[in-house]
Amino acid sequence: MNIKSPVVLIGITGGVAGYKSIELIRLLRKNKAKVYVIMTKNAAKMYPIFDYEKASGNKVHTEIVEEGLDYRKIISTKKIDHIMLADLADIYVIVPATANIIGKLAHGLADDFVTTVAVATKAPIFVCPSMNVHMWENRIVSENIGLLVKRGFYILPPVEGELACGYRGVGRLPDVKIIYTEIMKILKEKCKLKGKKIIVTAGATLEQIDDVRLITNKGSGKMGLSIADECVRMGAEVLFLRSESSVKSLSILKEKIFSSYKDLERLIKSNVRDYDVIFHTASVSDFVPEYKLSGKIESDKSFELKLKSTPKILHMIKVWNSKIRLIGFKAIYKIKEEDIANIARNKILVSNSDYLVVNDVGRKDIGFGSDENEVYLFSRLGMISKIPRSSKREVARQILEKTVDEAA
Repeated sequence: MNIKSPVVLIGITGGVAGYKSIELIRLLRKNKAKVYVIMTKNAAKMYPIFDYEKASGNKVHTEIVEEGLDYRKIISTKKIDHIMLADLADIYVIVPATANIIGKLAHGLADDFVTTVAVATKAPIFVCPSMNVHMWENRIVSENIGLLVKRGFYILPPVEGELACGYRGVGRLPDVKIIYTEIMKILKEKCKLKGKKIIVTAGATLEQIDDVRLITNKGSGKMGLSIADECVRMGAEVLFLRSESSVKSLSILKEKIFSSYKDLERLIKSNVRDYDVIFHTASVSDFVPEYKLSGKIESDKSFELKLKSTPKILHMIKVWNSKIRLIGFKAIYKIKEEDIANIARNKILVSNSDYLVVNDVGRKDIGFGSDENEVYLFSRLGMISKIPRSSKREVARQILEKTVDEAA
């Protein structure tokens, strides 16, 4: 993507503020962007399509299946408009976004051109809601917005003012210049880590006792997934090493799956020399059975299980690639805050990590399996910051800003 001449896809829904999109399109084109417009059927009824074609310089799309479309043509040409536009876009801006379209996006519906492109595109999606104040304050709309945020959509909340329905309150579309500025910020963020090759490990290792039973831990992989997704959003090439039990990514094209400690060790060792940065968030077993038994141990009598400690993968990564930037993770259990710095300092020394992220897995409101986290970030010089409790996506964003962003 060339940030100086990006491809911007504008989705217009049947909100009264849709007429303001004309000004946004002109502003984008004035600043060298190439703009394509798509509309819902309601938007097409409200606004003259010709005006938007003139402003954008391109055909406006309103129908997934246009009149007279022959499936044989699609099969022979391999060209489908909504997929072509989805692939072209550097950013997809839905402005205005009605309560209806927000609900569809939140639940993955794809029953018109606007929502189908949203499902098909890999570009960042920027949603600019505009509606009646009571609709904006409706709990269902709030929950749908929360789902979009959780899934990585960018949201520009409406502002207070006079509304088209005669009410006054929050629901008004922000000024077009503000929307334009936010678009450029998102495009800039998309290029922050361009050229970086990053490994992220995530999830808990699984160690076999016999062919049926195993030991593991509560690591869900959610923190690692949040970091990996944010790296992708910022333009990095990501290798996601996740456990069989880890949450899955929908945005990462390159992943490899591990089961045991040995699997993960092999995967990191065989790939780490080709990468610039590694986030080692995986919850690796500290102990494994001394040996694995064949078959299924009978359950009618007691069985003594002997465990042996495993070497620390984190301590070996810099041996395998001394130049890689290593961000390690350390789980603690109900440790006093004043003691955390000593634990971090020692871990950084023995692992040769560049940064260490420490979180308390003894708390039920954060950490293992939770959608939220609170962490302490350390460098070799000491604590950089405490990132207060927030979504794991927000924690991931702040960790990236302080560790691999070019400003770090």
